[in-house]
Amino acid sequence: SYINPNLCPAMPKEELINFIEKLKLLKGLIAPLFLVFLVLGLLFGGIATPVEAAGIGSCGSVFVAILQKRFSLLVLKEASLTTLRATTMVLWIMFGASVFVGFYILQGGQAFITDTMLGLGLGSYGILFLMMFLLVILGMFLDWVGILLLAVPIFVPIVKSLTFDGLFGLPGPDASDVALWFGVLYIINMQMSFLSPPFGYALFYIRGVTPPHIQMATIFKASIVFLIMQCIGLAMCVLFPAIITYFPKLVYG
Repeated sequence: SYINPNLCPAMPKEELINFIEKLKLLKGLIAPLFLVFLVLGLLFGGIATPVEAAGIGSCGSVFVAILQKRFSLLVLKEASLTTLRATTMVLWIMFGASVFVGFYILQGGQAFITDTMLGLGLGSYGILFLMMFLLVILGMFLDWVGILLLAVPIFVPIVKSLTFDGLFGLPGPDASDVALWFGVLYIINMQMSFLSPPFGYALFYIRGVTPPHIQMATIFKASIVFLIMQCIGLAMCVLFPAIITYFPKLVYG
């Protein structure tokens, strides 16, 4: 829009809302935001366990729905069924992935993959780039939970056995920070996979909330810019591990 304003023209003045109206619209966000900060505060403050925080969040959601006069038995039933379906799906994925990983390790698959990757002669960073490439490819076709349970148990032991001295003369991560560093790189790769055609989950979600005249090809083309930006961010995290490790080390020592 900056280069070519005609592609994204400004809103007509008659459609703009004033500051007072904006404040009135924000009133509806106070309760949901308070609930979010309450759950996260209890969780990160160590006051409640994840299960307890989830229970508090569920009760808080019911309370917020009552305050906003949107609560009914039908809404509660639909929310419970949606949660049940999602939970059942995740549990079955976890069950199948756990069985697969268990047999994989018992049959020596983990040692085989480790020896194979180390024997490729790619070096530490070559193996890291290969892993990230595989994660993006897997993310095009698999759910992130399945990738987490399938790939991470295989990749993490390999990463821990490698030494990263840095690229282009830059300092690499400390040996004690390699797992944390790789974990954040994994998360960035998963985010990229959500935007990667042909089966990026975020792309299909966007298609579901956009007007009918917008085609899937248009959304695919628009995602390329975001993928490029995420690639730049990923490269920065690889080149400068302190972007990831500085604050955790500052907080936890």
